[in-house]
Amino acid sequence: MGSVYALVDCNNFYASCERAFDPGLAGRGVAVLSNNDGCIVARSNEVKALGIKMGVPLFQVARELEKHRVAVFSSNYALYGDMSRRVMDVLGSFSPEMEIYSIDEAFLDLGGFGHLDLDAYGRDIRDKVVRWTGIPVSVGIGRTKTLAKVANHLAKKSVKADGVLDLSDSAWVEAALERTPIGDVWGVGPGFARHLEKINVRNALQLRDVDDDWVRKRMGVTGLRTVYELRGEACYDLETAPPPRKGICSSRSFGQPIESLESLSEAIGQYITCAARKLRKQKLAAGVISVFIRTNIFKKNELRYSNCQTTGLPVATNDTGELIRYGLAGLRKIYRPGCRFKKAGVFLEQLVPETHVQGHLFDEVDREKQKRLMQAVDRINGEMAEGALRYGAVGLQQPWKTKSLRRSRRYTTRWDELPEVR
Repeated sequence: MGSVYALVDCNNFYASCERAFDPGLAGRGVAVLSNNDGCIVARSNEVKALGIKMGVPLFQVARELEKHRVAVFSSNYALYGDMSRRVMDVLGSFSPEMEIYSIDEAFLDLGGFGHLDLDAYGRDIRDKVVRWTGIPVSVGIGRTKTLAKVANHLAKKSVKADGVLDLSDSAWVEAALERTPIGDVWGVGPGFARHLEKINVRNALQLRDVDDDWVRKRMGVTGLRTVYELRGEACYDLETAPPPRKGICSSRSFGQPIESLESLSEAIGQYITCAARKLRKQKLAAGVISVFIRTNIFKKNELRYSNCQTTGLPVATNDTGELIRYGLAGLRKIYRPGCRFKKAGVFLEQLVPETHVQGHLFDEVDREKQKRLMQAVDRINGEMAEGALRYGAVGLQQPWKTKSLRRSRRYTTRWDELPEVR
């Protein structure tokens, strides 16, 4: 049968997560906000139908949302991350080979499923995911990953497809490509899309038929692979193992501007704590830590300032306390009194496996003792609640924390926020 891929994409994922635990939201518009409740980053179909764009500031459309009784939520990343894991667990039961492409998308290898009715199999996938998790999905099936993307895009829009479209052996492939705007083709960015439109290449079918030499000269090898994929020649295999991380970043905009070094240090300490936890979860250690701070660039009547301090560590580490020590030392070098800081963060680089850390002749840290300490902290926080044990450097009140005034409960990850049945 050759290669066949299915792309399973959660519909309006953040909004669907909110609906999964609140039946009262069925049929009602749902919008989810960015950090600090600033802009709209997710919309249900009802909100899209109102003409409200992605990324628009809340204050500009607040009256329109209220008029149409749209439910507005702060981002609830703990809930979304756990719901994503549940969806991926279900998808893993449908194919032995799966690539988790993003928090709400996954490719499945269906190359060995030629004996099945793939349209019916796609509907089984869709039905089981929504039944087991409450999250509606669309399924696109094609000979290549790019064609699976095309099928998925049309499956969402077509009433006849009803969420599932199989283009693996279909007489409708050319019609599907013709209905796909050039800007919606996977791998064609906005810049290339504008350039292609100038030469009257306005859909995926026209791109498929462009001369190879022209594509190679103007879009490179990657563009040529996209063309081959549109022709049904698979150029991209599943990436079943995630590529090695090059760095880990943890940053946030503050709920309110920060001026004092003490508050800024607490925030940096918290971000380092989050980044170090990710390091240990992936069994990595960092050899470099960078700390950055910046004021609000849109406040023209206030002093503007941004800076970054990068520090190389004598021994790569994932120990929270050690990283906090180096991070706060870097912060003190770039802090400027009199500034109202809007955002800060840390970036960990030169990541290596924790089992391959190069030692240092004059290292005075008891690495084994610190490793046991971090294991104990992670175990206790995992059994009780994240932050049950934490370093004093992150503070207690944390008035700088990101605003989440409209956040729903973390239904699946906090005992004290479980759904209630009355």
